[in-house]
Amino acid sequence: MLIGRILIVGAGGLGAPAAWALARAGAASLTLIDPDPVELSNLARQVIYRSDDLGTLKVEAAARRLRRSFPRLEITPLALGFGADNGGALAAAHDFIIDATDDPAAKFLINDFAISAGTAFVYGGVLAMTGQAMTVLPGRSACLRCLFEAPPDPGEAASCRDAGIIGPVAGLIAEIQAAEALRFLGGEPPRLAGRMLTYDAAIAPRLRIAAVAARAGCGCGAALLSEPAAARAAHPHQ
Repeated sequence: MLIGRILIVGAGGLGAPAAWALARAGAASLTLIDPDPVELSNLARQVIYRSDDLGTLKVEAAARRLRRSFPRLEITPLALGFGADNGGALAAAHDFIIDATDDPAAKFLINDFAISAGTAFVYGGVLAMTGQAMTVLPGRSACLRCLFEAPPDPGEAASCRDAGIIGPVAGLIAEIQAAEALRFLGGEPPRLAGRMLTYDAAIAPRLRIAAVAARAGCGCGAALLSEPAAARAAHPHQ
């Protein structure tokens, strides 16, 4: 069994399959956080839920099914959102965070609190037939604010949610996020630290991975760490 406490923020299209993948791989302790109930529209792509879960809080339904299939798993369901009032304590209480939200503002909160607490996390996002993932090691690799200094405005974010997601794409990104968590907790370097993976089911090649440089001036501090290394590489005899 893999030791380490993993926080999954969101128990929907990303969070539910990520939790299942982690439990299947032997994770010891999961915390699921999500304020929403199971709705009929969830059943097509959030396969951990069943019709008899309708109206039940997602975290409770997911925890019940996970406990039934993986009795050794320690799982804590929290029926609330990740916000400014609890994000710092949640980030500090866990060893790794999986961002499984569909709210850009929440993603930036996860980024900021994780960096402040020194807790590694993996970003994930899905829109229609595309998905992305990137792991952030606080102070060591680029963070979300290295890419985007601020979340999109509410109107832009709403249009993204209206586009919907394809269930298998979300499942793939969730599996990748779970694999990153397992590598980190197993003492191996995450493959996506400082690298953005993009999967597009509509075009070929479907999978692309691009390096993401830490941005000078970003509060995460990763650029400051990389500057001496870059200087040594340029002047190896110093």
